[in-house]
Amino acid sequence: MEDSKPAGKLSTFLDSGVYRFEDSTAVFIDPVRVLNRSYTRFRVSPSAYYSRSFNSKIQEPRVCSNSRKRKRKEKKPQTLNDRERAADQRHQEARPFLLKAHKSLLRSTELLEVVSNLRDDFDNSASSPGTAQPLVELGRVWQAPLYEITLNSQSHDNASEDGGSPVMEYRKQRAVPVFNNLVVNETSEDVEAELLGSRYILPPESSFYMSDLGQIHNLIPESDCGFNLIVVDPPWENGSAHQKLRYSTLPNRYFLSLPIKQLCHTNGALVALWVTNREKLRGFVEKELFPAWGVEYAATFFWLKVKADGSLIGDLDLFHHRPYECLLLGLCPGEATDDNSRSKPIPDNQIMLSIPGDYSRKPPVARFLQEYSPTLQRNRCVELFAREMTAGCVSWGNEPLHFQESGNFTRG
Repeated sequence: MEDSKPAGKLSTFLDSGVYRFEDSTAVFIDPVRVLNRSYTRFRVSPSAYYSRSFNSKIQEPRVCSNSRKRKRKEKKPQTLNDRERAADQRHQEARPFLLKAHKSLLRSTELLEVVSNLRDDFDNSASSPGTAQPLVELGRVWQAPLYEITLNSQSHDNASEDGGSPVMEYRKQRAVPVFNNLVVNETSEDVEAELLGSRYILPPESSFYMSDLGQIHNLIPESDCGFNLIVVDPPWENGSAHQKLRYSTLPNRYFLSLPIKQLCHTNGALVALWVTNREKLRGFVEKELFPAWGVEYAATFFWLKVKADGSLIGDLDLFHHRPYECLLLGLCPGEATDDNSRSKPIPDNQIMLSIPGDYSRKPPVARFLQEYSPTLQRNRCVELFAREMTAGCVSWGNEPLHFQESGNFTRG
């Protein structure tokens, strides 16, 4: 009986992409499997998603031209200021939960075997991503309102009523403005889209609104059909991001104007905010941002980043480069008091482990968080500052198609 439990759990993981450890509340997430649960005709390519983890070049050891060995200077003990002490205190409080979750992963040998073989799942038929148009720059030119994206969907029709004739398939095309416009895939299948010679894959029942911050108010619903889950991944000011020129960042004060309260459903909403480990940022969120949004803090989740062999991507106690990020959860109270709209209690210090993808790409957590959001007959989710699309969600930002470029996919 004991041998059947791991097999059953592993089978569930292979289907869902989520592995729940028995000895802790931690979960391991395979973003590729989670995303692929939504697609019908296409699959997210593991080689594209995990390119940073598996395809990194091995650096040769540097050879010092000076024949004399340089003596390493002994580092003097660093004196922490008030913010650094507060950050270290947060780390020390989270450390036992992080260590327990990591130990659970290392003990799960059947899971580690699957994870370590992800490089065997690489599909060489996937084209190289990153060849699409730079959408952020494209949206700033004066011709932006004129650009259209063409949606190519497949429709099915029976040739006769007796059911003896084969199902006929035909393509249906629809061209709509790509900027400052809600582009919707209402079908239950993937849709191929074309924009200026580049192809994109849109998941079923998804939509995106590509604009700058000044247009976000167009997402506010006209009636009481707001969102019960709001995921926010702001482009926080970050020297590293500037240095690598990955994406543009914004000052913290810009995020105060996000209309979170207006986006919420009348039954309330769960708000999930990605933050870095900077204490200045945490203080800003707690003292200014959440109060401005009308959000009540509920819990902190941690994303612990690991390698394919299960080891951490860095030293857990390295002060400025810790191998985890935080997801702050808060509740935006609704006007309704219906018992059916109450959310499931949110556990604090939940750990999510996964192998990281491209720079600043977060694991897909919307489906995982739905169980903690106020219950509705139909879940409604919006992701702000999104760089990819999720089935069943509205993705808003100035580059929500970034990871939807066809080079990131293979045909299923």
